[in-house]
Amino acid sequence: MAPMKRGRQLKGIKMRGMNAATGKPLDGIDHLRQSIVDILSTRKGTRVMRRDYGSDVPNLVDRPVNDELPVDIYVAVAEALAAWEPRLVLREASMTAMGDGAIEFALTGDYLPDGQTLTLTGIYVR
Repeated sequence: MAPMKRGRQLKGIKMRGMNAATGKPLDGIDHLRQSIVDILSTRKGTRVMRRDYGSDVPNLVDRPVNDELPVDIYVAVAEALAAWEPRLVLREASMTAMGDGAIEFALTGDYLPDGQTLTLTGIYVR
């Protein structure tokens, strides 16, 4: 399946899914958060039948820290969310290295189903 195109109108459309931890229904911002974590923590090439799904973030997390690393991570986040999360138009991202190969992201963008600008904090990728 190809990535979703950005031009789709999502105002008023609700996506519903399942909480990965509890199996209970999940929608709205909580579903968006779970989806973003899944996209950013899934290494490209690891999903059968969806080889392009995911991001390059897992490949970058353990790389030596230098001046290029933050830029490479920001690019990987922006590309992955643009390709796989049609509900969010990313405007800004910040990150904090948590040690042990984990990164915490704060993402700000336009949430298209209701048109609001939101900031999601505590997005952890290992």
